Amino acid sequence: MSQSTPRVSPDQPQADPHRRRFPEPLKRDAVRLVTHERYSFKAAAQAVGVSDNSLRQWFKKYAQPPAPCGQNATVEQLQAENNRLRKQLRQAEMEREILKKATAYFARQNP
Repeated sequence: MSQSTPRVSPDQPQADPHRRRFPEPLKRDAVRLVTHERYSFKAAAQAVGVSDNSLRQWFKKYAQPPAPCGQNATVEQLQAENNRLRKQLRQAEMEREILKKATAYFARQNP
């Protein structure tokens, strides 16, 4: 008896057989461990059985952005928001620099 391999249409994307798929409720629960239960990314990823990187991607997709401080915010809340915004600004500046370098690189490649 000969075994035949199943035919795959060239139009169909082939799934990676080693890649695990996780249901959306599990992803949201994992993000909730970080946002509400104050788990670290590493601890939450270990608890769910995924990589830190996967959890961080889920966090970017599912976590609600923090609300800005109101008029009656305490000094500690204002300092925390200020630190968060500074970190966000550093990230945006770094991404901008990377994009500028990539643009310059590709502009040199395609005269």
